[in-house]
Amino acid sequence: MSTAMVNAEAEAEILAELRRLRARLPQLTGALAASVDGLVLAHDSAATEAESVAALTAAALGVARRLSDSTGQGGFRELLVRGESGYIATYAAGDAAVLTLIAEPRVNVGRLHLEARRSSLRITELIEHSLGRRGPVTPPMPTQAPLT
Repeated sequence: MSTAMVNAEAEAEILAELRRLRARLPQLTGALAASVDGLVLAHDSAATEAESVAALTAAALGVARRLSDSTGQGGFRELLVRGESGYIATYAAGDAAVLTLIAEPRVNVGRLHLEARRSSLRITELIEHSLGRRGPVTPPMPTQAPLT
């Protein structure tokens, strides 16, 4: 899949989703949607070179997929790397794309997973709609129970 396969409307919606995700998780310093072969679909980050992160994500994805398959854990869903200065998390967005997030060390990892999984589903819908694989895209339904 290349960025040419995702129409301009889908690209704008993916970027909007990345911005909403960063608004929900202020500890994110970067958000990137890329094809599984390392091409940038959309990104929201000033500090990181999106093309480099997308290429490295594709390489890590290849290893993660092989590791998951060879250990009998099934298809790739997500990868979390913890460094001295924070986290890098990658989530499957369908079969054709991934969502990669860069977060500060103080991020709540549970919340990171929750919000990223929601966004990856939304990005999957947008890409599949753009590729003509599904019907009209509808806004995602809230899945979080109200706090009591």
